[in-house]
Amino acid sequence: MAKKSPSALYPVIVLFLLAAISLADNPIVQTCYTADPAPMVHNGRVYLFTSHDDDEIEDNFYTMRDYYCFSSADMVNWTNHGIVATLKEFKWITVNNGAWAPQCIERDGKFFLYVPIHGKGIGVLVADSPTGPFKDPIGKALINKNGYSDIDPTVFIDDDGQAYLYWGNGALWYVKLNKDMISYSGNVVSVNPKPAGFVEGPWFYKRNNLYYMVYAGMGSGSENIQYATSSSPTG
Repeated sequence: MAKKSPSALYPVIVLFLLAAISLADNPIVQTCYTADPAPMVHNGRVYLFTSHDDDEIEDNFYTMRDYYCFSSADMVNWTNHGIVATLKEFKWITVNNGAWAPQCIERDGKFFLYVPIHGKGIGVLVADSPTGPFKDPIGKALINKNGYSDIDPTVFIDDDGQAYLYWGNGALWYVKLNKDMISYSGNVVSVNPKPAGFVEGPWFYKRNNLYYMVYAGMGSGSENIQYATSSSPTG
């Protein structure tokens, strides 16, 4: 067997240490249970909004009452801003569980957090900072048309300034939001036909004049992530 000098091992050791460093912050959330991550970029910093699952069981179900925010300027080092909003901000609901799938968007210096309310529709909170405090500006559901199908809201502002709110479980819906972002014009529209394999969790964006919707899908008997494209924000 050939003898190797210690210097021959240095590159291996360096590569091993670099690999360890690159994985040091994965997962980026390590101190609490989170789900439904929704990123928003603002002023060169990414803010990651998540739902939060308490380490306890309530009525044989997940216990989810609030929303967390984490942020990073380099996608490596993350700041935990803790709880930035809770279901208790919605005085018009009687449940204190089911804080699922939030999404935040900025417009005109305000930050709007859209969240599903278990069995009640979609609520909206507003703040002057992406880390809160978030408050309920309307005192009622923004969307309350379809009950348990009103989950997983996603918001998109087109180049012409028109904002759209999409959501759905099983079915896919949208409305045109007014500029205040806490009301809408026209009717709730059902997307029919909906994208092939659509289940829930829509996420909307635009690139090179093409609109993309990424969503949780079902195909070939298994759950997956799918996407659909359109030349129009309404399909």
